[in-house]
Amino acid sequence: MDFFKTDDFDIDKFVAYATEFGITILAALAVLIIGLWLAGVVERRLNAFFKKSDKIDVTVSSFLASLAKYVVVAFTGIALLDQFGVETTSLVAVLGAAGLAIGLALQGTLSNLAAGVMLLIFRPFKVGQFVEVAGHAGTVKGISLFMTKLDTGDNVRITIPNNSVWGSSIRNFNHHDTRRLQIVYGIGYGDDIDKAMEVIKGCIEADERCMKDPAPVIAVTSLGESSVDIMVRVWCASGDYWALNWHLLKTVKERFDAEGISIPFPCRTVYQSA
Repeated sequence: MDFFKTDDFDIDKFVAYATEFGITILAALAVLIIGLWLAGVVERRLNAFFKKSDKIDVTVSSFLASLAKYVVVAFTGIALLDQFGVETTSLVAVLGAAGLAIGLALQGTLSNLAAGVMLLIFRPFKVGQFVEVAGHAGTVKGISLFMTKLDTGDNVRITIPNNSVWGSSIRNFNHHDTRRLQIVYGIGYGDDIDKAMEVIKGCIEADERCMKDPAPVIAVTSLGESSVDIMVRVWCASGDYWALNWHLLKTVKERFDAEGISIPFPCRTVYQSA
C-alpha cells in the first residue's frame, strides 16, 4: 500500500486504516461470540422444553434442537461475511437455489425424514409392541428418523421406510392393556345347545386369564350349513391373548368329547333323480 512507502508514508491514513480494520475485526469477533453463544442457548432451551413433554421422542427433540442450533450458526456466518463487506444477498440466493436443488434430489429421503419426525412425535406405536403396518406384521425393534424395523414371528427382520409406515393404516395390537378374544364353536343340530353353552361357560370360569368384567358373552350367532354356531367373546390381558385362544380351543374340544357333544364335519346331501 502507498502509505507503507518511506517517501510518502502517511501516518494519519495508516492509523485510520488500522482503526477501521481493528473495529471490523472486533465487530466480527463480537458477532461470532454472540452467535455461538445464542446457538448454544437455543439448543439447551429447546432440549429442556422438549423434555417436559412425554409425547416427543428423545431422537426427535435432539434433532430439532440441533437443527435450530445450526440455523443460528448459519445466520451467524452470514453476519460475519457481511462485516467484511461480502455481498450476502447474492450468497443467500445461491444457497437457497442450492438447497432447493438438493431438496428435489433427496425428496424421497426427506419425505422419510418428515414421516419419521411425525412417527416419533405422535407415537402410534412403541418399541416392543406388535403391529401390522404397510402389509407387514411384527414386533417393533427400532424407530429412527428414516426407517422402522420389525421382527416377524419367525424372526425375520423387516426394514420399512418411514414414508410407507406413516402413509398406511397402522394396527397396534398392544396399544391397550386388554383385548377381546372371539371364538366360534360349531355343534351338531342334534346336540343340546344349552348344555354346550354350559360346557363353554365352565371352561371360561376355570381359567383365571378370562376377565370377569367385562363379562364374557356366549351366544348362538348363526345356523350354518352343517352346524349350530356358538360365539364366545371374552376379555383378557393383551399378553395372554394367543395363549388363552389356544387353551380354550383345546379345552372346549376335550370337554365336548367328554360330554358327547359333536363338532360336525361340513356335509352336503346330493339327490339323484331316477
